[in-house]
Order: sequence, then structure tokens, then C-alpha cells
Amino acid sequence: MSISYAPWDQPDGTADHVCLRDGDVEFTYGDVARRANAVAERFAASGVGPGDVVAIMLPNCAELLLGLLAAWRLGAAATPINPVFTATEAGHQIHDSRAVLLLTSAAEADYGVPVVLARDLPTQPAGTLSEPVPRLSDLALLIYTSGSTGRPKGVMLDHSNLVAMASSLAVAMRLGPADHCLLVLPLFHVNAICVSFLAPMVSGAQVTILSRFAPQTFLEAVERYRPTYFAAVPAIYARLAELPDDVCPDTSSLRFAVCGAAPVPQELLRRCESRFGFVIIEGYGLTEGTCASTVNPVDGVRKPGTVGPALPGQVVATMDPGGSLLPAGQAGEVVVRGPNVMRGYLGRPEATAEALAGGWLHTGDVGFLDEDGYLTLVDRIKDMIIRGGENIYPKEIESVLTTHEAVLEAAVVGAPDPVYGEIPVGYIVTYPDAAVAPDELLEHCRRDLTKIKIPVAIHVMDHLPRNAVGKIDKPALRKSLSLQSP
Repeated sequence: MSISYAPWDQPDGTADHVCLRDGDVEFTYGDVARRANAVAERFAASGVGPGDVVAIMLPNCAELLLGLLAAWRLGAAATPINPVFTATEAGHQIHDSRAVLLLTSAAEADYGVPVVLARDLPTQPAGTLSEPVPRLSDLALLIYTSGSTGRPKGVMLDHSNLVAMASSLAVAMRLGPADHCLLVLPLFHVNAICVSFLAPMVSGAQVTILSRFAPQTFLEAVERYRPTYFAAVPAIYARLAELPDDVCPDTSSLRFAVCGAAPVPQELLRRCESRFGFVIIEGYGLTEGTCASTVNPVDGVRKPGTVGPALPGQVVATMDPGGSLLPAGQAGEVVVRGPNVMRGYLGRPEATAEALAGGWLHTGDVGFLDEDGYLTLVDRIKDMIIRGGENIYPKEIESVLTTHEAVLEAAVVGAPDPVYGEIPVGYIVTYPDAAVAPDELLEHCRRDLTKIKIPVAIHVMDHLPRNAVGKIDKPALRKSLSLQSP
């Protein structure tokens, strides 16, 4: 089985087909293969080889994807880094992944590893490389996600995971060479890599990259490039829905759009479908499952309020606390099995064993399946906050807050928000006789946290609520915020 999304594995006759463009360049499949080879030669000259990891810290652009392909060409893996990360956050990912090279646009970047600047990437290969070496069992991606410890951990995805995911998405979404994805989600997430890049690549389709989302420029891009689909998070659909009524773009090229990464109000989907005239299919998945595990069909029965049936090749079930699978209609933890399930967490054997116990990926989400296998999500076991599709883990913020000398305890929960779904709110208790202002704590957070992780408010309390076993009662904090929301 070939790595079917690699440009050097494309069937004959596709070399001259448009493959990839951004605001500055347009490449055919042949161009991408040549440029990926040229970048791979540059990486190899810096010592990158099979089994190594290349860190890529760039905004959405063609160079980011060429960097991914170049790393894979050498049998290396890539770890994409959020380009707005602080030095603390980026440094952790680079060092934890043991990256041997950083591809970035920041000339001042200094993380103790060699740096290649995107502007200096070669465009023509010298022909110094041997045949492509990647195997399906080779590590392909290290995608970092936070966990209960508060320290981001690397999800290990190999090429067999990516091939399984890209192929099943292509089948489920009925992609072919005539399709064209408008890529708008950030490429440091597995969602954009799989749904908006690899799935089109296995289908011989094309991809247009937007550097960032803004409602008006997004709709102008739809009219200009005539894509057939795009994938987005609920916050993007909310921004589109709130546009003035006199904004009437031509969206007739779109045969569907995908919504995922966070719960979405069904009224919002109905409003967007009615206004813009394309079908929106809702899906569900985790980074640990290489992006997606269920999706409502493009053609066929779509059930509003559900996230659809399992993707081809996967099994989705619900499980009780004792490990027994549950019948249709009965709520339990959502578990997943299939070739898409991660290899594990880098250097975290205990966390891996817990997540993959019994041969299932344990999602930490609660849901139930109907008689047709469509999944409805009920709640989240974990405390994760999803802000506009971005996963925010309270423990990471709490860890930063408690490094302040005045803070004894900290708790962070998600507050309801009409645009982003949830936003983080912090609660702290100070040491006896200590005092600190919320503004001082917010400034403290800004030094070590990305903007989206900074609480919108911090409340100084005499004590935090506790449950019967003495743990901080986060449900009570969330309930108080829900009661305060309009």
C-alpha cells in the first residue's frame, strides 16, 4: 500500500493538474513533487534523516505543506507548531518532540536547534536524494494536545493512520479530481491537515490555502476560486451568519461544508444552510483518532443533532464504566476502534495505556448511538474548554496561575459564549495575608500563554467550592456561569 497522499505516489497523468495554491503561488502535482524534493534536500543537508522530527512553525501557507512533505520524503516526522505560541509553549513542543530542525519565518527564532527560514527554501531539486523512503509504519506527525497534567503531550500518528483517515474521508465525502477544498482552518491542527489537505490529495483534487479567516475575504475567496467544499468550526459559521443581509455572495460552487471540533447549535447550521445554499455536515473526532470518527453523509440521511455514523473502516461504540459495550439508545463513554487510532503519546506510556485500554480509544466524551448507528454527544467527561474549535485545557492555565507567588489555588472553567461557544474564566484563592489584582494575574498569564488561553476574567475568592470528596467542584462553577449568561 503506497502513501497515497504523497505527490511522488500519484498516478500517471496527474502531474499537470493543479494541486496547491495560496495567495502567492500556484503549483501542479508535478510542481509540488519537485519542490518537496528540493526542500527535502535542504533538510537532509542539515542532518535530517529517517526517524528524525522536523518542527514547523509557520502560518497557513504552501511552504508549511511543502515542509511536511519534505520531512516525509526523508522518512522523518513533522510536528506543526502554532505560530502565535509564546517562547515557553513553542520551546516545550520543540524540546519534548526532540526536533532536530525548525522551519519558520522568524529569523530571530532560537530554540537550540538549527533553523531553516521559509523564504530561503529551494525551488528546484539537485537530484541528490535516493528513492522516497517512508513506510506506512513510520511516524508521520506529532500533534500536541494538552492533557490532565496540564503539559501538552505529543500524539503519535504514523502514515498508516493518515492513509486510513484520508482514504475514509475521501470515500465519505465522495471526493474526486473535480473537487477543490478551500483550506481555512489552521494547519497546526490535524483537522486541517487531514480533511482539507490529505483527503483532497488522495483524490487528485486541489487545495487553496487561506492564511486566516475573515468573513468578507473568505466569501471573496469562494467567489474567486470556486471551491467545492471547506471545513470549519462553529465560530466561523457564527461569523458568517452575523453578516448583514445585503451580503449575498455566489456560493453555488460549494456542494457541501464540514462542521466539527466543537458542539454547534442546530439553529446556527440551519441558518447558514438557508442563507448560503450549501449542505453542512457535522462530524466528530479526536486528534488521537487522527481527526474524525463520525460524520453525517453528504448524500443520504442527515440527522440534525447527531454527528453521524462511523466513518468507513472504524467502529464507534459506547461503553459503561465496567468496560461493557452498551446497546443503542443507552449513554456511555464514546470509544473508537480502527486503523486511524494513534500509536500512543510520545514518552507517556501510562497515559497511552489509559487512553487505549482494552483495545479501544477512550474519548472521555459521553454519547449514545441510535438504531442506525448515528452518534449523539451528550456531555464531556473531561474539563476541556473548546473556544471556537480550539481545545483549551484548564490545567495548563491553572498551572500558570499557581506560579504567581500570591496564588494558593486556581480553577479554570468554560463560560458560555454566543460566538466562540466557550471562553475560559479563572477563579483563584490567595495565600493568607497575600493580595493580588485580577489585572496582575492576567498580565502574568500573557507571559506564558497564547492569547486564546488567557482567561477573559479572573475572580479572587475566599475559597473554592468543593465536592463530597474534597475536590474543587468545577460543575458548580460552570453552573454559576451558565446562570449568569444571557
